[in-house]
Amino acid sequence: MTEPLWTPSAERLERARLGRFMAEVRARWGIEVPDYAALHAWSVAEPAQFWRSMWEFAGIVGDGPGERILVDGERMPGARWFPDARLNYAENLLRRRDEADALVFWGEDRVRRRLGFAALYDQVSRMAQALAARGVRRGDRVAGYLPNMPETTVSALAAASLGAVWSSCSSDFGTRGVLDRFGQIEPKVLIAADGYFYGGKTFDRRPQLREILAALPSVEHVIVVPYAEQDPALDGVRDAALYGDALAAEPGGPIDFVRVPFDHPLVIMFSSGTTGAPKCIVHGTGGTLLQHMKEHALHSDIGRGDRVFYATTCGWMMWNWLVSALASEATLLLYDGSPFHPDGHVLFNYADVEGMTLFGTSAKYLDAAAKAGIEPKRTHDLGMLRTMTSTGSPLAPEGFDYVYRAVKEDLHLASISGGTDIISCFALGNPMGPVWRGELQALGLGMAVDVFDDDGVPLQGEPGELVCTRPFPSMPVSFWNDPDGAKYHGAYFDRFANIWCHGDWVTRTAHDGLTIHGRSDAVLNPGGVRIGTAEIYRQVEQCDEVLEAICVGQDWEGDQRIVLFVRLREGLVLDDALVDGIRARIRRECTPRHVPAKVIQVADIPRTRSGKITELAVRNVIHGRGVKNREALANPDALALFADLPALRT
Repeated sequence: MTEPLWTPSAERLERARLGRFMAEVRARWGIEVPDYAALHAWSVAEPAQFWRSMWEFAGIVGDGPGERILVDGERMPGARWFPDARLNYAENLLRRRDEADALVFWGEDRVRRRLGFAALYDQVSRMAQALAARGVRRGDRVAGYLPNMPETTVSALAAASLGAVWSSCSSDFGTRGVLDRFGQIEPKVLIAADGYFYGGKTFDRRPQLREILAALPSVEHVIVVPYAEQDPALDGVRDAALYGDALAAEPGGPIDFVRVPFDHPLVIMFSSGTTGAPKCIVHGTGGTLLQHMKEHALHSDIGRGDRVFYATTCGWMMWNWLVSALASEATLLLYDGSPFHPDGHVLFNYADVEGMTLFGTSAKYLDAAAKAGIEPKRTHDLGMLRTMTSTGSPLAPEGFDYVYRAVKEDLHLASISGGTDIISCFALGNPMGPVWRGELQALGLGMAVDVFDDDGVPLQGEPGELVCTRPFPSMPVSFWNDPDGAKYHGAYFDRFANIWCHGDWVTRTAHDGLTIHGRSDAVLNPGGVRIGTAEIYRQVEQCDEVLEAICVGQDWEGDQRIVLFVRLREGLVLDDALVDGIRARIRRECTPRHVPAKVIQVADIPRTRSGKITELAVRNVIHGRGVKNREALANPDALALFADLPALRT
């Protein structure tokens, strides 16, 4: 494609916070950064200067930054950032105290609520006092089993204000999934909702809560948030108090924020857990805050007055990313439930009613909206919407086409990618640069991202492993219960010495962006040729008959063959004509090596609770291998559809 899909207007260039940051860099360091490429090159070559500038630009509240910015910067892992600084995450997020909206909440079509900045501060103060009264101190774990609702944000900030460590699972996790996670980190206090809504249905979680508490002896106190029931009975829920009662018992007032070292644990996040016990990834206070403020202000142009939305549960890292937008004095637009209930327009209704300026979603949602024929450009105003971000899986070029054709023309569309491992992004948007079809616009500032072949040689224009060659502040500070760091090292540094290997199969483009082909551990390898699954999905998803697909490699006769499973529209049956059409499209648009040896219809496709399809789990099932931690899946029963299939025996 010779022309970009979108180029920022002069007005956008003038207002962009990224431009202001570039001006401050020139004034602060006396260097010229005429464009994004120059700024990125400087940010990687001079990390101490860049991250000091980011601290100052963000106006971080705390003691610091001090003279030492990066110590042992040649070590990865082992580098230390801002070792002399002290700060508190919640103190930075609660700096605004007026009556404007801090949180707006839609719980499907059942609940509408809003909370101002002053009221948010008051609730955090009371919850912090309630937690302290229950014995929570610096370093203790506080866990949330909650929907994406205001009480979740309040609880997380209250824990952070005390220097405690927050961790959360969304309410749709079953008992085993919660215990696989919280059982490892032994929380002192558990905050849980009585239930949740999804697709117009009510789900009571008190039975699961009782089972969890019976197997989680570390929990000394439980705080229950009424949601599905306005006055829930707590029979059998031990050591429990209702959220409102816990807050009403405390006086509120000024919060005594506990300032902690830069790398003090803030949050424990969990890997998907579909191939083993979930890894407990510990992220630090300063790294999380500083990285998020960079991504919000510079890459997403978020600031005071913006109204930021992300379609996420609190079991996904994008929830943490969303909450941090309070540090930029923006309003959070929270949503819990199905993004298609009561119909496919609900999120765009939300955007219009609440003046949404950033709409964060997933590639899967955009594909589903396109297939459903949703065209908000015709049905909605979206006058305030400036930015749309997409993550969770690669956004296909056709997804870009859909957004600009059916959603809005003057829109900064940013396909972004990173993950739970770094609680942030390696590649994301550049509000001052053009958007190219199918590409992640830019490498993250301060992130020394590269693409390596199997021998560690950098590649340009060819697919390879996504790596990061220098330390960055939001690297995990540790894994929980990993005293010698062996699990941590094995997760990222075994492949290339002193180099972070992320596990994504990507290509660096001519525009200094990225295209993502899928997870490198799910890369197909027929005849020794490595093929990213996203290349196949892109073609299959253009078939009107196909709702979604999953593609894996099957070991076969000393080689590997490609097997494609498809879920079709209701009432359709896979026949030879459709199989031939799918294969012909893949052959025509990709290569003959991409063509699947088998195309098989299935009724459902297993996915994680954050919506990602589980290629490795399916690959294990078709090879007769067990799948650990089925509770990590949103629909674990779907795995049975792939077991012992006659079509895979010939």
